[in-house]
Amino acid sequence: MVEAKYDPMTDELTARLKGDIDIYAAPELKEKLALMIEEHKSDIVIDCSDLNYIDSTGLGALVALLKKAKDYDKGIRIINTKPYIRKLFTITGLEKIFSMEGEAK
Repeated sequence: MVEAKYDPMTDELTARLKGDIDIYAAPELKEKLALMIEEHKSDIVIDCSDLNYIDSTGLGALVALLKKAKDYDKGIRIINTKPYIRKLFTITGLEKIFSMEGEAK
C-alpha cells in the first residue's frame, strides 16, 4: 500500500510505503507514482518506515519509477528503511543507484 502526496513548497513527492510491496501491491505503487511523476515532475522521497516486506517485483517497480524520474532529471531518495529491507538493497546492488538515507528501528 502506498500513500503519496506532493508538497509544492519543497517541490517533492513523498510516498509512504506500508505493509508489503509484493507482486500484488507493486503494480498499484508503480501506476500511482508514475502518474504523480508525470504530473509534478519532481523529486521523490520514498519513506519505508512502515514497510514490512518488499519482493523483487516491488524492487523492480522502484527501478522503473527511478527511470521515469530520470526522464525529467529528477531522482528518488529512499529513507527510513528497516535493516532487513536495507540488506535487500545491498544484496541486489540497488543501494548504489538509489540515494538511501537513515534506518528505521
